[in-house]
Amino acid sequence: MAIAEATPRLNREDAAAAGMILAWHAAQTPDRPAIISGQGNRTFAELNAKANRLVRALRKAGLRAGDAVALMCSNRPEFAETLAACQRGGFRMTPLNWHLKGSEVGYIVDNCEAKAFVADARFAASAAEAAAMSPALIAKLAIGGTIEGFLSYDDAVDVEEAGDLADPVMGSQMMYTSGTTGHPKGVYRKQAAPISPLLVKLMETAAFRDGDMALVTGPLYHAAPLALNLSFPMNAGIGCVLMDRWDAEETLRLVEDHAITHTHVVPTMLHRMLQLSEETKAKYDTSTLRWILHGAAPCPAHVKENSIAWFGPVIFEYYAATEGGGIFVEAEEWLAKKGTVGKPLPGVIVEVHDDEGKPVKPNAVGTVYFKAPEQGRFEYFKAPEKTDGAYRGDFYTMGDMGFIDEDGFLFLTGRSAEVIISGGVNIYPAEIDQEILKHPAVADAAAGGV
Repeated sequence: MAIAEATPRLNREDAAAAGMILAWHAAQTPDRPAIISGQGNRTFAELNAKANRLVRALRKAGLRAGDAVALMCSNRPEFAETLAACQRGGFRMTPLNWHLKGSEVGYIVDNCEAKAFVADARFAASAAEAAAMSPALIAKLAIGGTIEGFLSYDDAVDVEEAGDLADPVMGSQMMYTSGTTGHPKGVYRKQAAPISPLLVKLMETAAFRDGDMALVTGPLYHAAPLALNLSFPMNAGIGCVLMDRWDAEETLRLVEDHAITHTHVVPTMLHRMLQLSEETKAKYDTSTLRWILHGAAPCPAHVKENSIAWFGPVIFEYYAATEGGGIFVEAEEWLAKKGTVGKPLPGVIVEVHDDEGKPVKPNAVGTVYFKAPEQGRFEYFKAPEKTDGAYRGDFYTMGDMGFIDEDGFLFLTGRSAEVIISGGVNIYPAEIDQEILKHPAVADAAAGGV
């Protein structure tokens, strides 16, 4: 039975609009696994109840709709609980990269104007340092252990009522970019964007069925795993298996053990799985996989071609960023245009501009610019000069370079900040990386100028 065919006890559309889509799924399939992880499991009913309790705990602490919640958490059930709570409590959630130093985390917690800080005790030292830099915090909750100055997450949450909220408010997220040129930047939209063309395409190609399972391979503080590998399937009523730390063979084992149908990866993961011995690859049944989505970085052509040969034409690629975008390509299209990241989806306009801001001819390299009117204009939170620097009129760029061929397919050549000019010739490190990666003894590569 397709999920869309289920007869709802709650109105699905109204539930989704109020941030209560998980409550709808909990009513339909309460005992279905929602989260499976090494740190515990949750059914949809349990996840929904925890989210309701957390909203009430945060409201009791003084948070109101529109307030910000900072979350620093490994891939465990409490991440999904906090996500669902913010989604229905009207809170603006900012996930935090736990690889950052405490002072760097503190900058984001303070910059995003967080009123609450939910942190994994695994990162206690960084969390305590960050909290000390953020005087606006009125609630601090520690997951899975103790953090100086924090209350226990379980103690605060479990005393609250588990029933569905009578007054849910749709929440939002504000992700921070990597900050390769200075402090990380919060990507903020004053109004929630409508369903993006990319999400429409993902729903079409994912074609979720009752009983499907998704494998979350990357850290959930990153925009892509969070949006495409957790929120997307979970909001469709699909259970998610969370990997604490990615490993090539462990990925194959989990696919077999949980009959995984959907996952999201980055090119390095595909490359490292391909490097496993034929004996190791043959040990695991991966035939349940119907949808392997990848993005986040250019994929070397030989890696993608070999991955399609192994898994079949179930590999889909997107090109987008925290700021937006919407380029997509399916396996069959890619095989006819090897190396492309795809074509713009309906409603997305892509142009390649020269240094003077003028569109270039087909196959000429320049800076890639997007325009997606339906997605609305983003801004970098409290950084108007950086916002202005990203836009050229109504077009914006993530700093990538590439070209559009005569058939409208986009190819990336690298980042504008990474181009090496030698003897008047532009050299693109990404192209060097791809050649080096063809050697079977190389696991990863990064070229740069000296």
